[in-house]
Amino acid sequence: MNPAQSPSPDAEGLFLALAVELMPWDAEKYHQFQAERSAPFDDLLKLVEMRPGMSAVDLGCGTGELTRRMADALPGGRVVGIDSSPEMLERARALSRAGLQFEAGDQAALSGGYDLIFSNAALQWSEDHARLFPRLFACLHPGGQLAVQMPSNHNHISHQVYREVAGLEPFTGLLRGYNRRSPVLLTEDYARILFEQRAEEILVLERIYPHVLENADAVVDWIAGTALIPYFERLSTEGRAQFEAAIRARMRRELPGSPVFYPFKRTFISAFRPG
Repeated sequence: MNPAQSPSPDAEGLFLALAVELMPWDAEKYHQFQAERSAPFDDLLKLVEMRPGMSAVDLGCGTGELTRRMADALPGGRVVGIDSSPEMLERARALSRAGLQFEAGDQAALSGGYDLIFSNAALQWSEDHARLFPRLFACLHPGGQLAVQMPSNHNHISHQVYREVAGLEPFTGLLRGYNRRSPVLLTEDYARILFEQRAEEILVLERIYPHVLENADAVVDWIAGTALIPYFERLSTEGRAQFEAAIRARMRRELPGSPVFYPFKRTFISAFRPG
């Protein structure tokens, strides 16, 4: 669940990162909409074919509460949660128990073999999904399952707004031209990629979760806990405040009134490696 899992910055980006105060993941901000973020996890877990004694990995485990729920659903399973955020892992490790552990790592560099590779709202932080998904699929044991859920609402007005603001001065200069585009592909692309891996029981679908938020500021609060983190990391404290204020002003113009209907689109993927 951490944008730190994206590719390393170039020399210019590294200089910028050293020049400003780095912003870690804010677990409290992320949990501000915990109920809304948990619903897709429940739907993803329903896609998992439960078998006794499974070895499983949760990529982008975050603070671990949902990983613990997944582990509790796997009878006699061995589960490891992986995340690159020290702040998230500090909370997650308090949930460790027999058969459940948490480790620091890069989800895109997964190795080893598993009966279940599970990821809830994390793989959108890793680039080049045309290469990523075959690599992950290769880490499955014969008969193993890949079960993934990712936000795919990157064309919603909330995301358009912050990208547009990032393209304006002074933010283009402050961000050194950084403006992230989501690597999430079309559903048919994932189906094709998995077909090329000779996957079985391929399921790829989109679902919209209708959320009702108080107003435009609540929409900014939502994205501030996720999508805006890579931008905040590249800005000074003052720059962050200016950037967020500009986003809020534009979002209020785009989404006037109260409440605001926020249709959150997510992509679900499930497939099995031949046994």
